[in-house]
Order: sequence, then structure tokens, then C-alpha cells
Amino acid sequence: MSDSVHGNRTTILIAVLILAVGIIAGGYLLGDGLKRARTADRAVTMRGLAERDVTADLATWTINFSAQGSDLGPVQAKIEQDTQTIRNFFRAAGFPAEAVSDGGGSVSSYYDNNRAANVVTINRRLQFRSTDVGRARRTYARQFDLIRGGVALQEGSNMVYSFTRLNDVKPDMIAQSVRDARAGAERFARDSGAEVGAIRSATQGYFSITARDGAGAGEEGGGNASDSPDQKARVVTTIEFYLN
Repeated sequence: MSDSVHGNRTTILIAVLILAVGIIAGGYLLGDGLKRARTADRAVTMRGLAERDVTADLATWTINFSAQGSDLGPVQAKIEQDTQTIRNFFRAAGFPAEAVSDGGGSVSSYYDNNRAANVVTINRRLQFRSTDVGRARRTYARQFDLIRGGVALQEGSNMVYSFTRLNDVKPDMIAQSVRDARAGAERFARDSGAEVGAIRSATQGYFSITARDGAGAGEEGGGNASDSPDQKARVVTTIEFYLN
């Protein structure tokens, strides 16, 4: 009988010890979980900026011009003459013939009652394209030579400069923007007595190309990039960091 009682007491004692250990472990895990939850809630969001000066590697120029008269034949002859003048202009500047291509055109005709005559107008478009941006820019600066040669250039015949190698600089710029965001987070953390941990979330903004040093008229960051070969690539990345 005493042995049975003793065995029951031992069993109960073991059960109590197991229960106590379970309660202690559960409390520890609960406390640790709450601590980690509080840590997870501590975060700071920063924006990182990366900018890089770039130079356009492509120049394009759409040249719109026209000729007008009362008879189609002479107007056609004039537009062909102007076309040759433009091609000679680029050839004299050192560009190959294939740098200039035909961009199409149109013909319109109406009767002018005031002059009692037909008015025939031919509009034509040539497209210039070159990766020799420096030479293209110098050539564009001499466009008035075409007007002196009798070519009636129309409004909108502008040189456009493009930077086409953005993918080459993207990886380094993204890394730079992340470093910039982390530096900002570290300054914030020092002021709040914390340390910056891992990245919680990140959002990459759009890459933009603007004119460098405010060249050209336009928006914040430098104006219309296409007006100048001296350009600036820019990206802003938004990153949320854990705070430990």
C-alpha cells in the first residue's frame, strides 16, 4: 500500500515538474515572441538618391521643309533641289549618305481667289541620325546655312539628343541609392539610440534623364534632356529598414 502511494506521489511530482517546465518555457517563448514583434514594428523608411552625369550617344534631327508655287512641276523641281541641298549639307559636314533618310511628305493644292491662281504646296521630311553627337551638334549650329541656300525649314525641325545606354549604369546607380538610403537611416538611428538592421521592404523609383546643370527650359532637375547632349540620370529608391 505504501509503495503504491509513494509511486503515485512520484508520478504527480513528475507531472508537476513537467507542467512547471512547460509554463516557464511557454512564458519565455511568449516573451521572446513579443520582443521580436516589438522589434519588427520598429522600422524607418528612407529615400535614397543616385545621380550620374551622362552624355547623349545618339543625335536625331527631323528636317521639315516645303516648297510652294502655282504649278506642280516647278514645285516638285524646287523640293528636289532643296532635298539635294540638305544631303550636300550633311555630306560636307563629314556624314555618310546613309545618315540621312527619307521621312515622307505630302502635297496639297487649292485655288486662291485673291490671287486667282492655284496654290500647290509640297511638304517633305528628311531624317538625320548619327552617333557622332559632337559633330552633329556643330552641324546643327550651322542650320542657317540651309536657309541661305533657299531651303524653307519649317518650325519643329529640332535636333534631339538621346542617352541610350541607361541599362549600363542602372545597377551601379541602384546600389548607390541603397547606400544613400542606409546612410540616412543610420543618421536617424543614432539620434534615436537604435541600430539599423536588414531591409524590410524596398521600392525602386523610375529612372529619369534631364539636362545637366539646368541646361534648357523645363522641369526640376535640369530641364528638357533632349535639348542638350549633357544630361543627368537620376533615380530615387524608397527603402524601409528594421531598427534594432
